[in-house]
Amino acid sequence: MRRLRPPDRDEILTGPALLTMVRIGGPAVLSSLLFTLYNLADAFWIGHLPGEQAGAVVAGIQVSWPLVWFLISLVAGFGGAAVSALVAQYIGAGRPREANEALNQLLTVALISGVMLGISGYLVSPWLLSVLVVQPAIAEQASTYLRVVFLGLPTMLIPGLFYFAFSSTGDTVTPLLVNGAGILLNMLLDPVLVLGWGPIPQMGILGAAYATVASQGVASILFLLLFRRGKGVLRLDLRAMRLRWSWMLAAMRIGLPAAIGQSSVSLGFVIVMGVIGRLSNAEVALAGYGIADRVFGILFIVTEGLGIGLTTMIGQALGAGRMSRAKELLRKGLGLLFVIVIAEAAILWLGRSAIIAVFIPGREDVIREGARFIEIFAVGMPFLSAFLTAEAVYRGAGHNVPTMVLSILRLWVLRIPLSYLLAFPLGLQSTGVWLGMSLSNVVSGLLALGLLASRRWQRSVVAPAPEDPSGA
Repeated sequence: MRRLRPPDRDEILTGPALLTMVRIGGPAVLSSLLFTLYNLADAFWIGHLPGEQAGAVVAGIQVSWPLVWFLISLVAGFGGAAVSALVAQYIGAGRPREANEALNQLLTVALISGVMLGISGYLVSPWLLSVLVVQPAIAEQASTYLRVVFLGLPTMLIPGLFYFAFSSTGDTVTPLLVNGAGILLNMLLDPVLVLGWGPIPQMGILGAAYATVASQGVASILFLLLFRRGKGVLRLDLRAMRLRWSWMLAAMRIGLPAAIGQSSVSLGFVIVMGVIGRLSNAEVALAGYGIADRVFGILFIVTEGLGIGLTTMIGQALGAGRMSRAKELLRKGLGLLFVIVIAEAAILWLGRSAIIAVFIPGREDVIREGARFIEIFAVGMPFLSAFLTAEAVYRGAGHNVPTMVLSILRLWVLRIPLSYLLAFPLGLQSTGVWLGMSLSNVVSGLLALGLLASRRWQRSVVAPAPEDPSGA
């Protein structure tokens, strides 16, 4: 049972590095797996709508989600990065009051931002969809979905903020349980609201939107109730929720680069999809890439979860002023992620055709294309472990400008131009896109190693505690 209990501050600062990292990251992995299952269930029930309606609904959500994800990335990138660094480092420094004040301040920011962006999105979405979508049926479905989700945007931001806050204390079990309850509710509501059941009429995409907002709303309420009652050192403090410029300036220095980095990456992936969509075999390439990308996404859940553990431990070590511990965590964290990514790449490379065939049997053209993507992309995956480690370390340190620059460089300077150049001017078509994506990981991974070797992350963003004038 001890292994299931979240590690406390002393264990994070002095316990076995890898075991403690796994204890923090394990529940985070399970949270991500639950979210993946929820996405699969959502797509499953929508796909069972009768007639041609299912196609328009799926397309409507496909068009809508990048817009929603862009706003979530902007706010969650800011709040998540700021709360991760501030809460972890204040706790590491033995200053729980300031850790709690940071969370209260950022909760106010999340609430205000969620309401303002939600209303703006609600008003702007019809115009935006008229620019992005030509088919009226798809635009209508997307508009229906977006209007509900935008009005419920605060409920989609609050769980993420508390996820990072609790994780920064070492507790990833509580977010797992709360988010798991919300996801379970969503999976139960989906078939009832999307397809209709008993007296409840079939709502289609509107039902999917209601299910999403309702489940996230329940998760938000549960987190707020825990916060009001007090969970560890974190508890609701209405006085601390009044915005203070000193806190906001510190949060902006930490969170704004992360917000820019995450939102630019989410937008960049839309451009990558546009490049693939212009290939001569666009349908086959999109299908093969889409299946392979889902497989990679499932595997990367493990590295992302362990990254949460590394971020928390680096933050607390820096807050406590224990640089030798922080350097130990970097070395062992990088080694662990490298071994895991190498193993994942080897498994995918060896079973590439069989893995794609599981998802789309009988389509030899798609199987070949997906297998070719895995074959090329897997070669650059070991370098990706350095990139993921740098993100985790710098996030825990609270210095997000270097990784913001690195993220933008990887996508906008390397991946998109290389993919386009190799695919079209050099005539390699889909193979050129896959090569461009793999090369972007190799180059950015080498640059990430340089960031990890530098001393830019080796300082706390938390100001030293004021000296006691009594001299006690």
